[in-house]
Amino acid sequence: MTPINAFTDALRRATLKWRSCFDARLKGSGQSFGRARALIRLAAHPDGIMQRDLAADLSIEHPTLVRVLDSLERQKLIARWPVEGDKRVNRIMLTPAAEPLVLQVSGLFDSLRETMLWSVPAEDLAVATRVLEAIIENLDRAAKEPETAPPPRTPEPTALDKMP
Repeated sequence: MTPINAFTDALRRATLKWRSCFDARLKGSGQSFGRARALIRLAAHPDGIMQRDLAADLSIEHPTLVRVLDSLERQKLIARWPVEGDKRVNRIMLTPAAEPLVLQVSGLFDSLRETMLWSVPAEDLAVATRVLEAIIENLDRAAKEPETAPPPRTPEPTALDKMP
């Protein structure tokens, strides 16, 4: 396996494990990973956030966000307010009923972050963060310019390649 394949496979497995661990911790709250993420992001915007901006912030498609928001609204955790001048645009805000749940979910996120990273030295986290930021930048560029791809890397030789 090439270093690129090994890295992307490890990243995929870490992401899946993080999500499944978080889902297991969320079980008692009645929330899903998607709804919990939306609650956390909304808590960062006490004056509300436009629905389209929340979708971009969460990196999800608008129809997916609508389903998440419908569920949160049925639970009376959010309110949608039409924006004056454009009734098609909604500002999303948490309701007071959401506060205890946001605190609970934030605590679960914080706890899992600590568990997940407790044995990783700060220097390694700094390197990993730089690598992930570079990956995000490359993916943002690829999303804007799908036809522009870097040249393929030459695979690193394996032990079999080095045999006479």
